[in-house]
Amino acid sequence: MNRLNGQFINGKTVVSQQDEVITITNPATDGVIAHVATATSGDIDYAVESAHRAFHGGWADVSPAQRGLLLNRLADLMIAHREELAQIETLISGKLITLSRAFEVDYAVSFLRYYAGWTTRIEGKTVALSLPSASGEKYTGLTLREPLGVVAGIVPWNFSIMIAVWKFGSALACGCTAVIKPSEVTPLTMLRVAELAIEAGIPPGVLNVVNGPGQQVGHALTTHPKIAKVTFTGGMETGAIIGTAALQSGFKRVTLELGGKNAAGFLPDVSPEKTVEGIIEAGFLNSGQVCASAERYYVHRSLINDVAEQLGKRLATLTPGDPMDDESRFGPLANRSHFNKVIGYFTRARDQNLTFIHGGGAFDLPGCYIQPTAVLARSENDELMRQEVFGPVASLLAYDSVDELVTLMNDSPYGLAASLWTNNLSQALRLIPRVEAGTVWVNMHNYIDPAMPFGGTKGSGIGREFGSAFIDHFTEIKSVIMRY
Repeated sequence: MNRLNGQFINGKTVVSQQDEVITITNPATDGVIAHVATATSGDIDYAVESAHRAFHGGWADVSPAQRGLLLNRLADLMIAHREELAQIETLISGKLITLSRAFEVDYAVSFLRYYAGWTTRIEGKTVALSLPSASGEKYTGLTLREPLGVVAGIVPWNFSIMIAVWKFGSALACGCTAVIKPSEVTPLTMLRVAELAIEAGIPPGVLNVVNGPGQQVGHALTTHPKIAKVTFTGGMETGAIIGTAALQSGFKRVTLELGGKNAAGFLPDVSPEKTVEGIIEAGFLNSGQVCASAERYYVHRSLINDVAEQLGKRLATLTPGDPMDDESRFGPLANRSHFNKVIGYFTRARDQNLTFIHGGGAFDLPGCYIQPTAVLARSENDELMRQEVFGPVASLLAYDSVDELVTLMNDSPYGLAASLWTNNLSQALRLIPRVEAGTVWVNMHNYIDPAMPFGGTKGSGIGREFGSAFIDHFTEIKSVIMRY
């Protein structure tokens, strides 16, 4: 990784002569591990043109069954290189090696195989036309499902392989080609996956990777005239900018998954012990750097003191460790910039005299290690109840009635995911329609399956990924009517 890494375009590594180089650091140590060249405007044009030619060339002639076979071959190669990919990912993101293996390879491969299974099931239909003929002619109607074209996928740093697979896997399964821009702080694993795609037999130009900051490279992709669709995972403000730019530059299709300030509501019949384990499950996976993780926790007033006491003791067991150690259970945040942002939230919470149950600062270690943190909120207007921290933090607020619980859970501009915890399934089924979120879990959190559509309501985005829903976002319906 000491060499200067570049872009991956048209089946080859491309390093242009330019001055902008990104330094990649290990968030567990702050040590420099690699350098990556920022894509030039020429690189971006080359990547999009290569994808455009591939879409109208060889990729268009590849049968659906063959597309599925190629995606499965890539999945096989990712498994064969499982440890290599996992170790690179852990070095650049600080993710625990156990999570890198499980999510960035195994889980990502499960999604890739799921998409591969759809390639032969994307189809149109015949339509019985509803209007009568005026003069005896016959009419036949049918629809075709056609791939959109070149897809730009803009990927965040928290799950750089898995979320990239969600984007290029769905695009390629539908017959599109793709240009992926990974986060500028975690680009190395996607570059390696693109190399494996060529080894799997996916034609050059079908899957390309360009690197650099979103304001520069992401914007250039979003506004490029030969990009047909943009799929983005990230923050709400950036998503609004991307959505606006995509529409203004040719009414491009967009899928936006914009995270959220997700809520978990614990009904009074749930014990403090189960509540604490639910909070750990919902909020502390990958040090809280999960788009669907909960950060707002609503506990009945009669139980909140017991829950707070037990939660503090439980968080004290989450001690930091080397992400490369299989025995470690709590790692650093993914980069220094994000570390500083999270510390800023905690500093302001102390200034506002919020009660910290546990944590609220950094570990006295090299790297970007943040303490697992829990606070007792004073009201739903506290900053820690409104703003997405994207870190290992649980903000607890008491409620008195089920109606108040639903009101509090919905009191957010976001609506990605939520969870309800109760021993009464009947009550859960009555509450689910009242919760404003794209996904509602019951007695669980952060479970995402490739067969289940996933996406946000309100400010958490537009469109759905996974299930059969992804097909609508990577294909266009063409209507055909014939008279005879």
